[in-house]
Amino acid sequence: MSSIKNVLYFQSGLGVLANMFLLFFYIFIILGHRPKPMDLILCQFSFVHIIMFLTAGDIWLSDLFESLNIENDFICKATFYTGRVMRGLSMCITCLLGVFQAVTISPSTSLLAKFKHKLKKYIIYAVFYIWFLNFSINSHMIIYVGGFNNVSETNQMRITKTCSHFPMNNIIKELILTVITLKDVFLVGVMLTTSIYMVIILYRHQRQCKHLHSIRHLRASPEKKATQTILLLLVFFVVMYWVDLIISSTSVLLWRYDPVILTVQKFVVNVYPTITPLVQISSDKRIINVLKNLWLKCHQTV
Repeated sequence: MSSIKNVLYFQSGLGVLANMFLLFFYIFIILGHRPKPMDLILCQFSFVHIIMFLTAGDIWLSDLFESLNIENDFICKATFYTGRVMRGLSMCITCLLGVFQAVTISPSTSLLAKFKHKLKKYIIYAVFYIWFLNFSINSHMIIYVGGFNNVSETNQMRITKTCSHFPMNNIIKELILTVITLKDVFLVGVMLTTSIYMVIILYRHQRQCKHLHSIRHLRASPEKKATQTILLLLVFFVVMYWVDLIISSTSVLLWRYDPVILTVQKFVVNVYPTITPLVQISSDKRIINVLKNLWLKCHQTV
């Protein structure tokens, strides 16, 4: 169990450092240069993933709260509510990335082409909406999650050593489950649809390139590289989402959380925000150039 915990700490440390690097990079780009609409999305993406790691159960933020002698019930509500909101935002922003890229690479004859010129405006509206949606849809966590109470232990589902999920009315439970399921199914559906659309667009472009020069140009195209990166993130998210869903559903149906299963679930949840910044760093030319310049400066000083 301790070895799994060490892996979890290493994963969290790597994820936080990589996302912090990206967050500072995108803030610098947004404030100092002319940012692309994609930079605004990716900046939020990094911020959301940092908060996800900090509120991941009993890893970091809860330890800080405990050291400050803050009431356990508040710690549980704050960390689990914030963590759930961030997970929802991560899903929504991933979906938004897919939609954004699908519109960006759409041909001028397609229906999506008319949204290209107003894309930045629509993104700002979409961002406000998804933040409001996730803060609202997860508000039940404030009521039904709290400090573990030995008095009514049989009615609680323990989710960490000190926190538990309280029982709720069946109608409320079914209503919340229905709303969250519909939201998740819709977002996953949009991700799959945009992924298939982008694959079709790339395939058509590839077929239209008859000359060798055109093929080389397509391979070097920033749009193609960006599309491939986002496709990779979309597919990876959907896979990790289903793995997490299977673990969560099993635990809810049994109304118990085994410590080992909980730790494995944390690892699964954190895989996506750990891999995402590494994929972004390796695929963004601007970041690669910055790292190369830093590397050269370090060697010159030595």
